[in-house]
Amino acid sequence: MSERERIFIAVAGILGAIAVGLGAYGAHGLERALEGLPDAAKRLEWWRTAVLYHLTHALALGLVGALARAQGPGATVAGILFIAGIALFSGTLYAMALGAPRWLGAITPLGGLSLIAGWLAILVSALRTRVESSP
Repeated sequence: MSERERIFIAVAGILGAIAVGLGAYGAHGLERALEGLPDAAKRLEWWRTAVLYHLTHALALGLVGALARAQGPGATVAGILFIAGIALFSGTLYAMALGAPRWLGAITPLGGLSLIAGWLAILVSALRTRVESSP
């Protein structure tokens, strides 16, 4: 296993564990903490969306780690974009759910674009990879 593969798979494990923990907090602790707030339902919706994309892209990062050897630099680009996308997309939604200023919502789409670009980097990398014929 190359160093790049190992790093992406390790970060996927960390991000996946964090996503599950944050999902559990959202289902139990956050729901109680937001009780009585007029925008509690919206905040919980942001949190659930953040967890969904966070966990999904932690898994995608694990895929990138598995593909890194065959896909080369394209997988590295995808991995970096997924990490940035989780931080920007899910991070801003988490922050707003916890009461951060709503202007952070203007940053959220940049995270979404990073996630989309990560998937496109995998696509481009796959299209550029030569398929070797078996004897």
